[in-house]
Amino acid sequence: MQSYHHFTLTEREKLCELIRDKNGIRNIARSLGKSPSTISRELSRNKNKDGTYNPWRATTLYIIRRHNSRRAYRLDTDKELYEWVCHGLEQYWSPEIITAKWKMKDACNKLSYALIYTAIKSGRLPKYLSKTHLRRRGRQKNTHQSATIHPEHLIRDWPEEIVKRERLGDWEGDTVYGGVSKGVLFTCVDRKSRYLVAALMRTRAAEVTNAAVKEALSGQPIKSLSFDNGSEFANFKSLEKELNTTIYFADPHSPWQRGSNENINDLVRFFFPKGIDFHAVTQDTLNTVLELINNRPRKCLGWLSPIEFLRCCT
Repeated sequence: MQSYHHFTLTEREKLCELIRDKNGIRNIARSLGKSPSTISRELSRNKNKDGTYNPWRATTLYIIRRHNSRRAYRLDTDKELYEWVCHGLEQYWSPEIITAKWKMKDACNKLSYALIYTAIKSGRLPKYLSKTHLRRRGRQKNTHQSATIHPEHLIRDWPEEIVKRERLGDWEGDTVYGGVSKGVLFTCVDRKSRYLVAALMRTRAAEVTNAAVKEALSGQPIKSLSFDNGSEFANFKSLEKELNTTIYFADPHSPWQRGSNENINDLVRFFFPKGIDFHAVTQDTLNTVLELINNRPRKCLGWLSPIEFLRCCT
């Protein structure tokens, strides 16, 4: 059977010539290498009201029909998929996470995260907006670091077990600022499990920071801590003694050395945007955010959440 393809303008011009020469449908079909039904359908669709045929008008009509031809939108016809996407967005999952978890649930039923982005952008999911449910990127983080700390251990000197994320208890920590004089949030993420802990701080004073670090890490295994060179970590030596651990510091202007914490802080900013008043944030609110983040599937964990990953480790 001859493979089907759409008429080209050249073929339509030749068709017009054959019609003017008063050729029959079957002769035209043989000349163009098409079936008689194809020729008949082309003429019935695209001929003028007076019965004549214009190849340019026929091509224009074809282009308009192609433009207006759309498949049924998948989220409009697949109720199960629609509910799955809505459930993921309610958990503040990214489209990539939603897609990955769907494929794990139903490997034969493909899904592209581009479809989810398109649905949100086009308003097909009116309850879910990019500004309220998607993690926004593109803003530069202030990487200025203080020179007030003279560390004894640097991140570039990490032992292999920290570099390779071989154990639980190696933490990367940092502070997330609110508005001017509106409090601070200390965050700390485990390198292996990506489990996040945090504590609210009234100020970024060194003694307040030490108390926040101990509060956030209470009950957690602590093998090492890694910070940047912010002045809030100036009393690190006393913290090392109290926690019986080693504290490493990043090189100045090298946030990528603490990539896990930088990445998680970007996600924290989704819930606590710049300028927020941390004095008005309650512990219950913080706990809710931590629960959402720690139940968020991660690509680096094989699409397990940090909590699921820790369950597998025990």
